[in-house]
Amino acid sequence: MERIDIRVRIGLRIKQLRANAGLTQDQLAYAINLSRSYLAEVETGKRNISIVNLERICDGLQVSLADFFADELFEQ
Repeated sequence: MERIDIRVRIGLRIKQLRANAGLTQDQLAYAINLSRSYLAEVETGKRNISIVNLERICDGLQVSLADFFADELFEQ
């Protein structure tokens, strides 16, 4: 099985957690003071995300970094 790029896996996980929280990209971006376009590019794997911004997103989704990475997406 081909390994999925880490940027794509992180983006998919953010999108999954955001959907589970019932938030739109606009709502999450506003809550954590990031632009919606930046968040969209992260979710689609088009942007490298800094650990600082990943922490901000996790805080906005009320999930720890450990829980963020505790998903089958990161078992590869």
